[in-house]
Amino acid sequence: MKYHIYALILGFLLDLIFGDPRILYHPICIIGNLISHGEKPFRKVFPKTEKGELTAGVFFCIFVVGVSTAVSFGLLYLARKISFLLYFALLTLWSFQILATKSLKTESMKVYDALKEGDLEKARHAVSMIVGRDTQSLSAEGVAKAAVETVAENSSDGVVAPLLFLALGGPTLGFFYKAVNTLDSMVGYKNDKYLYFGRFSAKLDDVLNYIPARVSGLLLVLASPLAGLNMANAWKIWRRDRRNHASPNSAQTESAAAGALEVQLAGDAWYFGRLYKKPTIGDPIRPVEYEDIRRMNRLMYAGVMLALVLVAAVAGAAGVLV
Repeated sequence: MKYHIYALILGFLLDLIFGDPRILYHPICIIGNLISHGEKPFRKVFPKTEKGELTAGVFFCIFVVGVSTAVSFGLLYLARKISFLLYFALLTLWSFQILATKSLKTESMKVYDALKEGDLEKARHAVSMIVGRDTQSLSAEGVAKAAVETVAENSSDGVVAPLLFLALGGPTLGFFYKAVNTLDSMVGYKNDKYLYFGRFSAKLDDVLNYIPARVSGLLLVLASPLAGLNMANAWKIWRRDRRNHASPNSAQTESAAAGALEVQLAGDAWYFGRLYKKPTIGDPIRPVEYEDIRRMNRLMYAGVMLALVLVAAVAGAAGVLV
């Protein structure tokens, strides 16, 4: 076990330095292709009824997660049989690719740069790449708010949660988590097409993220002073608003971020041309501005560094790093 912890620490540092190098084909893209190409055959097998689509969605989720987990386990097994150095290199590479700290910052800063330039259309396009809502009518404040929210939410989904799964079971468990999370992002919508087919994937994602989301929210609260933000307000809003979302997990990090930044997040949003009524998170002490994207990234970095310290401390206390 200690080898995958060392590989995780090294992979974490590589992610901070390099982000997502375009020269490497990302394994999450392979999972995404598996989902996009596998959906239609599974839908054909089952009847076009609520029960049929629910059943198809369950088997589809099991298939995608099973393949993703089995392939990673098998390749790691073969690598270890061939060479320990190859095995450790693969552990490190996959830990590096499963984490998304710098990529999250890079993509959100494209929104920041466009807003700073005063190019609202460019900013809307940039934010559409990282959020699921409709962005074509968002104001500059709405674009900034959407970017802050996605960095806050993905502090858990994209970094802390996979970090915890990697710590528990190496890349095999990491890919198990990422397969479920990718399924949720692709088929877990509550629209006409995926309401039943994607329900199992969405619920499983909720279960897997239940503890990581709460750990992430608390870490963002604790990291607030490290990022030069308001810890007292982060604690207050996290305690008050961490359940203000239809998802049991999303408001955990958004509430901590809203409190630390002293802004109000969430509220009504458009998805696929339909308005969804959603509660707000935080108090409108001041309007959201594009500088909040940079502040949120600073908070995210501080929070995930605390997460790595936590993992290393627990591993050290358990004697894993010895």
